[in-house]
Amino acid sequence: MNQQLELFNGSDYVPIRDDSRLEAQRERILNLMIDGEWRTLREIADATNDPEASISAQLRHLRKPKFGCYTVNKCYLGSGLYTYSVGFRAIQIKQ
Repeated sequence: MNQQLELFNGSDYVPIRDDSRLEAQRERILNLMIDGEWRTLREIADATNDPEASISAQLRHLRKPKFGCYTVNKCYLGSGLYTYSVGFRAIQIKQ
């Protein structure tokens, strides 16, 4: 049996249809956020033209090992509003 490794997941996820779109979306968000600046989902959406719900999901993906183990910081501003920043995770190498 030949199974392709699925990059993403979800009940409506179809790899052949969604992988290139989701990967491009993740790259846009990472390229914006890797500067470490704090931004709300709305600010990220304005800069990338991606939906806020998709941005939130992609920020969660960035924490996963297969997407780079980035540190995604989250700060509560109030009234349900958060800001996010992305940085590199320090990886400790066992000797």
